[in-house]
Amino acid sequence: MSQSIADRLEQYTLKQRPPEVLLVNVEIEGEPDQIAIFKGFSSSLMRPTAFDPDLPVLPEKAIILTIDRLVAPYDPQSPQYIQQGLTWGQMQELLQMLGI
Repeated sequence: MSQSIADRLEQYTLKQRPPEVLLVNVEIEGEPDQIAIFKGFSSSLMRPTAFDPDLPVLPEKAIILTIDRLVAPYDPQSPQYIQQGLTWGQMQELLQMLGI
């Protein structure tokens, strides 16, 4: 069984690039959301996040609009971007290069 998109992105921040934060702009059931992923954990910046870590913050049916890579810690007042506006395809290439 292949890993979910959320699992792959969380693994990226946990094992490969712990000093990075991913900001994932998505559409979930027609509603916009922004999800921060840092050191293996995901949290919605626009909706309540469940206390149960087994409940996915980024469902498989979500449409990924863009992914930004930032220097951690994330400061919304002064974000330090590494890359902005990556497509899911571009991020998949990076994940594949890293073996995720």
